[in-house]
Amino acid sequence: MAHTLANFDYQRIHVADDVSLNVATAGSGTPIVLLHGFPQTHLMWRHVAADLATDHTVICPDLRGYGDSDKPAETDGSVYAKRTMAADILALAGALGHDRFALAGHDRGALVAFRAGLDHPDKITHLAGLDVLPTLDMWEVLHGVTAAVGFHLYLMAQPPGLPEQMIAAGPDAFFGHFLDSWTDDPAAIPPGVRAAYLEACRGAVPSIVADYRASAGIDIVHDQADRAAGNRLRMPVAVLQQDWGAALGFDAAALWASWAADLQHHTVTCGHFMAEEAPDEVARALRELLGR
Repeated sequence: MAHTLANFDYQRIHVADDVSLNVATAGSGTPIVLLHGFPQTHLMWRHVAADLATDHTVICPDLRGYGDSDKPAETDGSVYAKRTMAADILALAGALGHDRFALAGHDRGALVAFRAGLDHPDKITHLAGLDVLPTLDMWEVLHGVTAAVGFHLYLMAQPPGLPEQMIAAGPDAFFGHFLDSWTDDPAAIPPGVRAAYLEACRGAVPSIVADYRASAGIDIVHDQADRAAGNRLRMPVAVLQQDWGAALGFDAAALWASWAADLQHHTVTCGHFMAEEAPDEVARALRELLGR
């Protein structure tokens, strides 16, 4: 990709049998891993990562299936399970010498972080999620015509074949729709970065669809098992969200509180891509979390 994080070092790290992740690292101090969302790459963290790297070790990978990381073919429905993707991040941090670390994710990356926190509570010191609900709650709050805002969730939940063909027929129109409609500040994603996101997505249609399809299948099974067992996030948790509840009729803070006893929930006024639209606010919230 043409765009990289300034003053960060890049490498590829093997995390699973058939997967290596592209990762950018910088700074020193207590480690924090930053996971990107859809339809983006690790570049979305460029402002926040630079801020945090002044006194933390900052690790910014492309998730499996995205950016310059490997994109294994889906086989049995588990290749893009958030449990599998979370295991990637544990392996990545371990390879970099970090047995315990803070973890922050946006959108899809926040779902990976959520699963890592539930599966590996001894490894994740602090957890932050940006503008997402846990998978199980997300499906439960979507209903009626208001669910149209999540049309892509339903499209990519379909069996293999049709979604991939439809999206591949016009990838720039499909992925560009979200980059344009989900931001309140178009200047926050400048043309060069937007072009890099679209280029990355063009080459990742099957894996992106598989990631979303997993969230309509195996990810729900895993969340349901944790809910039934009463499992909750044990570490301090911070969530930053738009006011989805006002639009769709639910209490986002209450939904998150059911999963996290030590929760700070913040409502933001920017658009979905908050790490790019309001990086100072995001960096402050992460620093506040890390201080707990």
